[in-house]
Amino acid sequence: IILYPKRLYYLSNTLNLTKRDFIKALGVMTLSSPFLSYGDKGRFMDINYFDRKALNDDEFWKTIRKDYLLKNDYVNLENGYYCFIPQPTLNKYIEKIRKINFEGSFYMRNDLDSDKIKTAERLSKLVNCDKEELVITRNTTESLDLIISGFPWEKNDEAIFAIQDYGSMQEMFKLTAKRKGIVNKIISVPNHPTNDEEIVSLYEEQITSKTKLIMVSHMINITGQILPVKKICEMAHSYNIDVLVDGAHCVGHINVDIKDLNCDYYGSSLHKWLSAPLGTGLLFVKKEKISKIEALFAGHVHERDNILRLNHIGTHPVHSNIAINDAVDYLDSVGLKRKENRLRYLQRYWSDKLRSDTNVIINTPSQNERSCGIANIGVKNKNPEELSKILFEEYGIFTVAINYANVKGCRITPNIYTNEEELDYFIKSIIKIAAN
Repeated sequence: IILYPKRLYYLSNTLNLTKRDFIKALGVMTLSSPFLSYGDKGRFMDINYFDRKALNDDEFWKTIRKDYLLKNDYVNLENGYYCFIPQPTLNKYIEKIRKINFEGSFYMRNDLDSDKIKTAERLSKLVNCDKEELVITRNTTESLDLIISGFPWEKNDEAIFAIQDYGSMQEMFKLTAKRKGIVNKIISVPNHPTNDEEIVSLYEEQITSKTKLIMVSHMINITGQILPVKKICEMAHSYNIDVLVDGAHCVGHINVDIKDLNCDYYGSSLHKWLSAPLGTGLLFVKKEKISKIEALFAGHVHERDNILRLNHIGTHPVHSNIAINDAVDYLDSVGLKRKENRLRYLQRYWSDKLRSDTNVIINTPSQNERSCGIANIGVKNKNPEELSKILFEEYGIFTVAINYANVKGCRITPNIYTNEEELDYFIKSIIKIAAN
C-alpha cells in the first residue's frame, strides 16, 4: 500500500493528534484507508455491475469506488476538466482500440459510418432529441464554435453572452466580430441570484432589433450554477432570437432533456461527466435550424437539412466514438438520477458545512436546484492561486483556482468515486486555512 505521508502529517495537525495517536491512526489507515483506490494495475471489482443496483446506498457507492484506479498522491477534487474513465469502461475502450488496429482500413470502409450513426442515435435518446438532430464531435468547444462560426451573420448583428461563459467560446465571438463585424454584448450572471426572473431579465435587457443569437451556459463551469435555460429560451424565442446552450458539464451529470429546454443548439463534452474517452462530445441542432448553419469543413454530405453536413472532420480516433456506448452502459448501471442525486449530495455535504464560516466564501447558490456536483469556494484574504497551492502542497488536495468574472475561489468537483472521508478531510483543511 502506498500511503500519503504529507497528507497524513497535515491531517494529524488538523485533528490535533498526539504523536502516539498519530502513529495509531497511521496503522489503522495502512490497513484500511478511505483515501486509497481499490484498483491496482487495471483490476476492478469482479461483478456484473448491473446487478449492484439492488445494494443499499453505502455498499453501492463502495462498489463504484472499486471501479476507479485512483492515484495515491492526492485527493482529486478536480474532475471537471476531465472525468477519467472507470476501469470497466476503460477495459472495453482498450478492446475497441485493439479492434480498430486489427481491422484497419476494412473497419474504416465498412463499419465506421454506421457505428457512428448508431452511437449518435443512442446519445439522442439520452438527451431526448431526434436522431437526425445530433452528431458526435470532439468536445463542447468544437460543437459551439461550429454554430458561432457558421451562423448567418450580417454586419452589426448582435450576440449576447455572459462573462462567466467558457473562455474559448467568448474568444470565438470576438473572432467573429473581427471577421463579420458583429457586436458582442456581455452580461454578468450573479453568483447568488434572487430568482430565475433576475437572470432572464439580464439577457432580455440587452436585446435590440439587431440581436440574432444568445449563448447561455446550462451549468456555469466556474461555479456550477445551473441557469434557467428553458425560461431564457422562451423569452428569446418571443423575440425570434436563437439560443445556443453550453452544456459542457451537463450530459452524464444531470438530466438533460433537450426537447423540454426547447433550445436551438446544444453542445456538450462527453469526456467530462459521462466519463467517455477523452476527445468526445456532441452537437444538437434543431431540425429546422440545420440548413441555417454553414459547415466549417467541406464534406461529402451536401443536403442543407442533413446535420452530417456540419460534422466532417476527416480521419480521427474512431475507437473513442464507439466506446461512448460503453460509457452510456456504465451510466445505465449507475442510473442517471441516482448519479445526479449522489453528486448533489457530495457537493452539499462539504459546502453546507462551510457556508457558516465567516472566513469562507461559497460562490455557488445555496438553493438545491441551482447546482449539482460542482461548487466554488474562496477564503478571505487568500487569492485563489494561493489557496489552490496551499491545498495541494500542504494538504495533498488537488483543485483548480478560478480568479476572473467576479469569481474568486477554487472550483471543487468530486466525482462518484469520492467518499465522505475525503470530503471530511477537505472540510477540516479549509477550516484550518480559513482560521489563519
